[in-house]
Amino acid sequence: MNTETLPLPATLLRSPGTESVTTAAPWLSANARNVLAWLTLCGIWGSTWLAIKVGLADLPPFSFAGIRFVVAASALFAACGATRLPLLPTHRGDWKFLAWTGFLTFTMNYGLLFWGEQYISSGLAAVLQATIPMFGLLIAHFYLPAEPLTLPKTAGALLGLSGVGVIFSHQLHAAGALAFWGSVAVVLGALSVAHANVVIKARGAHLSPAVMAAWQMAFGLVPLLAVGFLREGNPLALHWTLPAVGCLLYLALVGSALAFYLSYWLVRRMAVTKTMTIALVTPGVAVALGWVVLGETLSWRTLAGGLCVLAGVGLIVRRGRAG
Repeated sequence: MNTETLPLPATLLRSPGTESVTTAAPWLSANARNVLAWLTLCGIWGSTWLAIKVGLADLPPFSFAGIRFVVAASALFAACGATRLPLLPTHRGDWKFLAWTGFLTFTMNYGLLFWGEQYISSGLAAVLQATIPMFGLLIAHFYLPAEPLTLPKTAGALLGLSGVGVIFSHQLHAAGALAFWGSVAVVLGALSVAHANVVIKARGAHLSPAVMAAWQMAFGLVPLLAVGFLREGNPLALHWTLPAVGCLLYLALVGSALAFYLSYWLVRRMAVTKTMTIALVTPGVAVALGWVVLGETLSWRTLAGGLCVLAGVGLIVRRGRAG
C-alpha cells in the first residue's frame, strides 16, 4: 500500500498528549484549522454518496462495504506503522471499546447504508443520515454532562423526526416497499453511528485517532465480509469494472482513511453536536452531485421532509452553541 496517497496532517499521526499546535499548518490559528478540517469533511462526505451509488451498480452491498474497509484499514495501519505509532492498545477495556464502536460505526452503519442505497437515491440517503445529530444529542445527554438535553434541542429533534416521517410515508406509498425499507435501514445506520460518536467522545480521548480508526475498521469489516461471502459469493468473482474499482479506492482512501482521521481529530476539539453540523451540508452536496451526474430527483414531499430534518438539526446546533 502506497501511503503517499494519504496526504494526512502530521498531528493526526501522533500519540495523544504529543500533538503540537504548530506542527500542522503553523500559519493557521487553531480555529482556522478546525474550520478547514470541517470544510474538508463536508466535501468528502458529500461526495461519497455518489461513489457508493455508482459502485453499487456493479458490486453487491456487503462485499462492497467490507472490501472498502479492508483497503482503508490497511492504509491506516501502514500510516501508523510508518510513523511508529504503537499499534496495540494496552488495556483490555480498549479492545472492547474498539470492537463495540467498530461494530456500530462500520458493520451496522455502513452495512445498512450500502444495502439501503440500492433502493433509494444517493441524495435521499444523505438526507436521511442527516438525522445523526438528532440521535447524537439524545445519547450525549446520558454520556456527556457538558452536552445536556434541553427543551429547544428536543424541539429540534421532534421537527427532524417529523421530516423523517414525511419521507417514510412518501417512500412507502409512492416508491414501494423496498424503497421504504431502504430508507429505514439508512436511518437505523444513522442511529448506530451517532451512538458510536458519543461513546468515542466520552471514552476514546486517550487513544490515537489513527490507531482507533484502524482497529474499528478492522473489527467492523469482519461481519461485513462474512455476510457478503455467505449472501453474495466469492469476492474475487464479483463484477470488477473500472468504475467500481475507482469508487472503491476513493471511498477507502479518501472517504474512509482520510475522513475518519479528520473526524476523530476534530471531535476532540469541538462539541459533538458542532462536529455533527457536517450533516447539514453533506445532503446539499450529495443531492447536487446526484442530480448533475446521475439525473436523480427528489419529490416535493421528500424535499419537504428533508427540509424539516435539516431545520431540526439546525435548531439543535444553534441551541447547542448557545448552551
